[in-house]
Amino acid sequence: MVINSTSMQSHQLLMDINSNNIANVNNDKFSAKEGRIGDKLEVSSVDTNQPTDLTKEITNQIVIEDGFNAQAPVIKTEDKMMGTLLNIKG
Repeated sequence: MVINSTSMQSHQLLMDINSNNIANVNNDKFSAKEGRIGDKLEVSSVDTNQPTDLTKEITNQIVIEDGFNAQAPVIKTEDKMMGTLLNIKG
């Protein structure tokens, strides 16, 4: 369960980076950031030294959202299993 919740947090940080890029799309002096998930689900932000590419950001947002949403059923299933185990024990 810890891995899934950590993954959801990582995807949330990626969404924050992505949202910041989209919010600054009209700012000429803004340099877009690229979020990356590392080996241990650590998120790093790399400066691209480029303006925001809205097409890329919207596409990334869909991928990030799908990754986040993929974790929710797993956590719900684990929660139900834990509840069943506690009911059996009790």
